[in-house]
Amino acid sequence: MYANYIGFATVGRIQVKPISTSIEDGFALPSIAEFEKAITPKTKAILICNPNNPTGYLYSKEELLVLREICLKHDLFLFVDEVYREFLYGGKSFFSSLNLEGMEQHVVVFDSISKRFSACGARIGALVTRNKEVLASALKFGQARLSPNSLGQIAGESLFDLSDEYYRGIVAEYQKRRDVLIAGLNKIPGVKCPNPGGAFYAVAELPINDSDHFCQWMLEKFSYQNATVMMAPASGFYATTGAGKNQVRIAYVLNADDLQAALEILAEGLKVYAAGSN
Repeated sequence: MYANYIGFATVGRIQVKPISTSIEDGFALPSIAEFEKAITPKTKAILICNPNNPTGYLYSKEELLVLREICLKHDLFLFVDEVYREFLYGGKSFFSSLNLEGMEQHVVVFDSISKRFSACGARIGALVTRNKEVLASALKFGQARLSPNSLGQIAGESLFDLSDEYYRGIVAEYQKRRDVLIAGLNKIPGVKCPNPGGAFYAVAELPINDSDHFCQWMLEKFSYQNATVMMAPASGFYATTGAGKNQVRIAYVLNADDLQAALEILAEGLKVYAAGSN
């Protein structure tokens, strides 16, 4: 999961119960049975990020219908972080949870301009729901805090005037980067990486035992052609202790040539690390 969810939940005194996904099936939605095991009388909501950060997995309409069934059965909210919904690859289409029939009072969508327009730091977002009670509660919280800065609001409004051509160009570039990265990763001996359907992240499994140590070692002690690679240990994206210790999250926000160079550095780094020079 997106690591900040844990921090937000802690501030709100909310207990997050993780339902594990697996790299073996590309981080697809777990079965209904796995959700049923975690639900108690105190359960209030299911939270997903679609497309997903950190895995890039794109939940299908069929998977969202499974969540609809669970939410209606147990009277739960469905919180959906849709900030990456424009970043879809391979001709895939996006189905918003707001379009789930019968879920008008259950769905709450979170959105932001920071990813869609590469406006990181602007901090202009939205909470979207048809549930008037939720909106009223959110408004009270909003009125108790300062609003986003005026410049960010003005710029954010203008960004929505961009044409569809803007999105087509951005998505085409990210798909090119994704294809270079995923193909390159899966060519490295011992590396496994599913093909993300959206966002601009991938989680790769490496032939290592401790990604925290490996990522730190790459930054502090390894260099190939006077360069190294910075990755995020995937353990920081799991709520289950010990999970993801042989995985890393990679953001393909560099151009294709730089990604190709990074793949070469990673491959060499894995060779040296396996030889025990760490």
